[in-house]
Amino acid sequence: MRRETRAFKRIGVTETEIDIQDLGELSGDVLLFGGPYSNLQASEALIAQARDRCIPADRVICTGDVVAYGADPVSTLGAFRDFGAPVVAGNCEKQLASGADDCGCGFDENSTCDLLSRGWYPFAQARLGEAERAWMGNCPDLIRFTHGGRRYAVIHGGMTDIARFIWPVSPDQVFAEERAAIEAVAGPIDAVIAGHCGVAFHRRIGEFDWINAGAIGLPPHDGRPETRFAILSERGVIFEHLSYDHAAAADAMRAAGLTQGYDAALLSGVWPSEDVLPPEMRR
Repeated sequence: MRRETRAFKRIGVTETEIDIQDLGELSGDVLLFGGPYSNLQASEALIAQARDRCIPADRVICTGDVVAYGADPVSTLGAFRDFGAPVVAGNCEKQLASGADDCGCGFDENSTCDLLSRGWYPFAQARLGEAERAWMGNCPDLIRFTHGGRRYAVIHGGMTDIARFIWPVSPDQVFAEERAAIEAVAGPIDAVIAGHCGVAFHRRIGEFDWINAGAIGLPPHDGRPETRFAILSERGVIFEHLSYDHAAAADAMRAAGLTQGYDAALLSGVWPSEDVLPPEMRR
């Protein structure tokens, strides 16, 4: 496992250094997940899944946003820090590590997500200490590995914009732009593993694959409380449901005063922020 930095210019910012973590060749099943979102109960269930499947921490990869909506930012971060799985930096890691005033999620101003973030983000910000911020600040921007003869890159949202929402219905050109941006800093790739949008999907474009591992901390707006993760095997990618004590997670949010709507979403499986979705993905 090695680290390196490459120069890169994201949309709207000056040229910066991209931190790349290379995991080398991975064999056997790889567990992929994203968005723990300060949901301790879901995080503990995910780690239990890895252990039950005999997948070691170095083959369990997170697409970022460990801390967000839920009631247990410090304990959730601590669970993954102690477990030792590689975690790519999400926009929440970037913003919280730097002490920024908002989550940098890319929500439209005054959208439901934007308004709700004014509740959970200060809650998380106030509870994180220097040790937690240092851990988040050390997360790489991109993880690279090979598996089954294919080259994979792991990012958060997009390479051109860490908070870019890329959906299963996004135009082919979006995926082409992101692939080109990734290859400019990481070399040739056959597939991308991403997160951020909160919806698990697999999009194949020619011989290239875009895999969103989904989020474990919040359901994918499908009317059920179970969340998602993925298993990458020699046969391809398989999406799995994650069952956990969602009632306890919702109770913890309510006890903490986090009652803006994400607490109810843990039970109903319906987001309070449907306006972030493309029209064709709304209920």
